[in-house]
Amino acid sequence: MRESGVISGVSVSHKNACVETIEAACAPDQQTGVETLLAEEGVKEAFVLQTCNRAEAYVVTATPELGRRILADYVADVPEEAVVSLTHEGSLRHLMRVAAGLESLVIGEDQILGQLRTAYLDASGVGGLGRLLDDGIAKAIHVGERARTETEINEGTVSLASAATSLAARECDLEDATALVIGAGEMGSLAATSLADTVSTLYVANRTLPRAEAIAEVLETEATAISLDDVPAVVADVSVIITATGSPEPILSEKTLSKAAKTLIIDLAQPRDVALAAASLPDITIFDLDRLESVTDEAHEQRKAAAQRVAEMIDREFDHLLAQYKRKRADRVIAAMYESADHLKTRELQTAFSQLEATGGLTDEQREVVESLANSLVGQLLAAPTKSLRDAAEEDDWTTINTALQLFNPEFGAEPPAFVKAMTENDHPDPAATSAEDD
Repeated sequence: MRESGVISGVSVSHKNACVETIEAACAPDQQTGVETLLAEEGVKEAFVLQTCNRAEAYVVTATPELGRRILADYVADVPEEAVVSLTHEGSLRHLMRVAAGLESLVIGEDQILGQLRTAYLDASGVGGLGRLLDDGIAKAIHVGERARTETEINEGTVSLASAATSLAARECDLEDATALVIGAGEMGSLAATSLADTVSTLYVANRTLPRAEAIAEVLETEATAISLDDVPAVVADVSVIITATGSPEPILSEKTLSKAAKTLIIDLAQPRDVALAAASLPDITIFDLDRLESVTDEAHEQRKAAAQRVAEMIDREFDHLLAQYKRKRADRVIAAMYESADHLKTRELQTAFSQLEATGGLTDEQREVVESLANSLVGQLLAAPTKSLRDAAEEDDWTTINTALQLFNPEFGAEPPAFVKAMTENDHPDPAATSAEDD
């Protein structure tokens, strides 16, 4: 079992970073990111989560200072204002919020839970998870599942992009459809992700091709990234277009759309991406922002109430996780205490048996009685200290625990075992410091 330590984390997300900045924070893949962190001296565990809207990394080290330094190097190419640093407890709480969908661009969206599970398997596959991160991520996934089964956090249409997909599904059959999303910003990314669950083929178009490629690579359907110059060549092949660019001029002209077959276009851009004249084309049906915004209002309120219930759920589960960590740490200390007592018991039994053998010996039954007596004495003598140690762990009283270890085994001396020293110094940063840093 790995020794204790402290978790440190960094997050670069849609909240304070653009797509290019998030890409700069990403490793080639999640497993490579974990391996890179594990290669750093002093890193005991590592975990990396990379999606379209976030790049996050976590390490377990002996001290929070070491963890922060290693993670600062990991995101050295990212502007400082785009990086959120997370302390030990801040990391654990943040992972729960991510899994529950509270940190998502669309509150309560389901995709992040699957992405977290994949990241968990990736980190586990290269030996990145030990006692701390394994328990923390498993708890986060559990919270994410509870949030979606016990609340309405993922019900209803919240974003304009998801509203667009719902509208498209009502207006035409998407099961075998080919769709085109124009724009690779937040709205375009959401639209592509939403459509990927239903259509068979998807094009993602953007003025800057690498941004379109970044989205296409992670979609769970056959997806191809194209430039805006290639849009006229594919409009005849698609039946649904969702467009959401920041262009001051229309992207889709009447001439371009004259080549299209029967096509539903949902224009999420402001100003509009579709030329007004295109509405006169017989095979083109266009919906704009005004038609969509009313669809989302009611669901926004529904998820807002659910989000509050999920936040309260996280508070309770967070307390349970900390108690779980404390029990495990106390059990490790108690196991060390029992091991020390067992060594002493075995030594004294051997001495007693040797003396008794010299005076005539013992029968097997008599030997069993003596051994049972010794075991009972050890159990009774350590019962009260065991309870005291568990109570001390609940109160984060590691001084008492360290003192108990030295009393039961003087070989511990003034320098406690490394895992106890790590618990005492690092497992629970000052709560005030945690709040200040995470803000």
